[in-house]
Amino acid sequence: MIYLKTDEEIELLRESSLLVGKTLAEVAKEIKPGVRIDKLDHIAEEFIRDSGAVPGFKGYNGFPATLCISINEQVVHGIPGNRILKDGDIASIDCGTILNGFYGDSAYTFAVGDVRDEVLQLMKRTKESLYKGIEKAVVGSRVGDIGYAVQKYVEEVGYSVVRDLVGHGLGKQLHEKPEIPNYGRRGTGTKLKEGLVICIEPMINLGTHRVIQEKDGWTIRTADNLPSAHYEHAVAVRKNQADILSSFKDIEEVLNMKTSNK
Repeated sequence: MIYLKTDEEIELLRESSLLVGKTLAEVAKEIKPGVRIDKLDHIAEEFIRDSGAVPGFKGYNGFPATLCISINEQVVHGIPGNRILKDGDIASIDCGTILNGFYGDSAYTFAVGDVRDEVLQLMKRTKESLYKGIEKAVVGSRVGDIGYAVQKYVEEVGYSVVRDLVGHGLGKQLHEKPEIPNYGRRGTGTKLKEGLVICIEPMINLGTHRVIQEKDGWTIRTADNLPSAHYEHAVAVRKNQADILSSFKDIEEVLNMKTSNK
């Protein structure tokens, strides 16, 4: 079943998703070489609970943490533990909230210290591909149009799209129908209707598209151990232009401030 949302429900989903962006901004303040990643997880959980919400990922199918923190070759679902961030790392951080009975979900990839230009370019292109996909999230388009837009944009420069993991519908459940792959053929797949809320989340690899699950049963990494980047927005399908419910604004204000203070 695909659940179309009312305008009121979309506003509740917006509140939940904006809280994710604010949470990731709090986390961004502490991202630097030498930080243990479970510290970032504690910051996120405390901020979400202080905001009157609960972490959307903690306990979901047994996941043990508030954030998924995936470092370098890890694509998604990394479990925060005692690993220390190092200069030159990148950290893809995915966060979920539940507020007023609705989920928020968004992700952002952060540079730790001085990151190689090649990897910064991967991050830039991955983020841009997210917006290419969002442009297609309008009434009358199909799911395949979103995936095609993402895939075409990144494959033109030699990157690859993860096939084993996809975006999804969002609502009272974290993962609703339809699935939103980051690859596909134009004009194929589910037709997009007004009120559909989806998460578009390109996971783009510097090398092969193939991935492997690590022994912890959660973390997914690239098969060739080359870096991967991940960005995600929650989006409501509208007639002429998609309505982005989550936001990177607070995150990027923190990042810009850190850059100007260097």
